Parts: sequence; structure tokens; C-alpha cells
Amino acid sequence: MAFSTETDEAPRMTRAVQALIAITVAIYFLQMTVVQPRDIWGWLAFKQGDLTHSVWTVVTYAFVHLGFWHIAFNMYNLWMFGPRVEHMWSPGRFVAFYLWCALGGVLGHLMFGGGGVLMGASAAVLGVMLAYAMHWPDEELLLFGVVPMKVKWLVTILAVTDLVQGVFSYGLSGATGSSVAYMAHIGGLAFAWFYLRTPSAQSLDRLRQRISPVADIPDETPRAIPRSSPRPRERTNERVSASDEAVAKSKAVVVKRPAPPALPRASTDPRADALNLVLDKISAKGIGSLTADERKLLDEMSRRLRGD
Repeated sequence: MAFSTETDEAPRMTRAVQALIAITVAIYFLQMTVVQPRDIWGWLAFKQGDLTHSVWTVVTYAFVHLGFWHIAFNMYNLWMFGPRVEHMWSPGRFVAFYLWCALGGVLGHLMFGGGGVLMGASAAVLGVMLAYAMHWPDEELLLFGVVPMKVKWLVTILAVTDLVQGVFSYGLSGATGSSVAYMAHIGGLAFAWFYLRTPSAQSLDRLRQRISPVADIPDETPRAIPRSSPRPRERTNERVSASDEAVAKSKAVVVKRPAPPALPRASTDPRADALNLVLDKISAKGIGSLTADERKLLDEMSRRLRGD
């Protein structure tokens, strides 16, 4: 897959995406060279009984892969779709979303996937692809470098394919007969959709875009105002006496051009600055870190945005 048009809205590589790819590739390198693959899988892959003694595996399984094509496909899609989503959010929020989708993959696997070992970043990467498709649905890419396709249709096809394959592989016996965890993919997509449809996730970006301090209008530099010259006095005679000239000068009226009124400075709303700080805090630490006053400010500005 490759995008048919270049986008200038985000760098080709971002910090969080780079870190996630580096960690995943490093673990794969270790399992291929230093440590036996089964040992790595035993430490990091998720198994049904791990919830009682190896809780970390509910997210670490996303960094372990079965083989080269497994990791290559997932990391390529993360590199393709991840940077623009991270650039829109923040590195911290992107990593939290990635792990959230991985957690959804575990839930889908537990509910419908049987008792096999779960490994691979597919659930998390599919969540990132869904986030991309929901924000830029009409972005075109070249499937296999040839077929033009919009992102929304690509993600839709992948989701439907995983759902159909998952239902058929699960079968009537309640046990999956496939080595691919299709229902884990569906769990990652479901968690991503739920996250992206929550009001808090939708309003953060709109608040950042629509509520911001108004830029100050610079004051104009004072300009010298020329003194109006009196109109020349019409002479009826060729000679004017000195006394007449003095009287004429004393009666001349100098008209000064009034200075234009100063432009008012655009006032900035102090609440907008406070709101930006609150949004940054949510992106870094989550909405649970807000104080009562910060929650009150967020609710007030959200109602103001909705026009309540």
C-alpha cells in the first residue's frame, strides 16, 4: 500500500510511532538471535490463564510476533497510518490509544477466540487505521501499488473480512480452528471505535481548533499630522498695506486634522489560556487527573461550544 498523494500535514515519522516500531523490532531481533522464541512468547505473549499471574501480557503481546511477514505487515501499516494520527493528537495520547486497542484485542480473543496464545500488534494497528479513516476517510492510497482505494473502504473491507473469517473459524463448537486471531482484530477495532465516538475524545480537537486566544492588533505608529495651510487671501488691490497684512494674518484660522481614534486591542479570554492548559493535561495524563475546578472549566467551555 502507498498513498497516491503526499500529505504535508505531518512528518513521515513521529516520536511515538518510532518508539513503538523500535521496541517491536528489538524484541523480534532478540527472539531470532539471542533468546529462544518460545521463551519470549512465554514471557510476553498472552495466554488465557495469564490474568492471574502475568497481567502485563494484556499489552505486551502486541510487541511479540510469530514470524517476519507478521511483524513486517503490522509495522508497515503503523508507519503508514500512525504519524498523521499522532501529529493530530500527541505522543502520549497516541501511545495510550495504541495500548487501549491492544487491550480490546485481548477482550475479543477471550470472548470469541478460544484458548490459544495471542501475539501480534494487529488489533492495535487496526485501531490506528480506523482512527485515520474516521478523520481522513477520502484519503486515497494505491493498494498493492496499483489499485486506487479510499482509506474508508480499505478499513471497511478489512473489518468485514475479519468478522466473517472470525465467525466461520469460531464455528459452532465454540473453538477457533485458525491460527489467525480474527476476533482479536475485531476487539481492537471495537475499542478504537468506542474511544473515537466518546464525547470527550471528539470535543478535545474541536475545542483546540475553535477556542483559542485572539491575537492582539498592533497599535499603529503615531504619524505627524500636517498643519493645514490657510487659503491664499484674494487681493483686490495690487498693493496691501502692512497693517492690512497683519490683520489678515491674525484672522487666519489654522485647521488641524483630528487624529484617528486608536484601534482597540483585541482582548484575550483568560479562560481560553486556562482551557489550553487543561487540554494539554488531559493529553498527557488523562481526564482522571483533572481537579474539580478544571472539570468545571471544561464543562463550561463545552456547553459554550455547543451553544447551550
